[in-house]
Amino acid sequence: MTEEFAEQSYATGKRKESIAKVWLQPGNGSISVNGKSLNEYFCRESLSAIVQQPILAANGQGSYDIIAKVRGGGLSGQSGAMRLGIARALIAYDASLRSSLKRGGFLTRDAREVERKKYGQPGARKRYQFSKR
Repeated sequence: MTEEFAEQSYATGKRKESIAKVWLQPGNGSISVNGKSLNEYFCRESLSAIVQQPILAANGQGSYDIIAKVRGGGLSGQSGAMRLGIARALIAYDASLRSSLKRGGFLTRDAREVERKKYGQPGARKRYQFSKR
């Protein structure tokens, strides 16, 4: 059974206020984020580990070159957006990886957003101290 693979695949991922545009192509495993290396852009080891989770689940370490453009939000949201974008790009490149990525939960968009601040109180849920007298 022969499968036709695309030369390059593209996908987007979102989390909180962050949007990641991800291009995936066969290569030697380099990951570039906004023109910087992965470990240079995401200084914390946990954030770069989050980004690499879908590649490890697909047994593709060292097989793909990834170029990502990320904007909006903070580093945590950006790493989550990249994780979703990489998982979607892997499926666009090779549809047989879908079951392993779905089982790992990498295809679900994390829909949690920051709750808005309400008037008359200091935050979304926090209240000023109640005074009985």
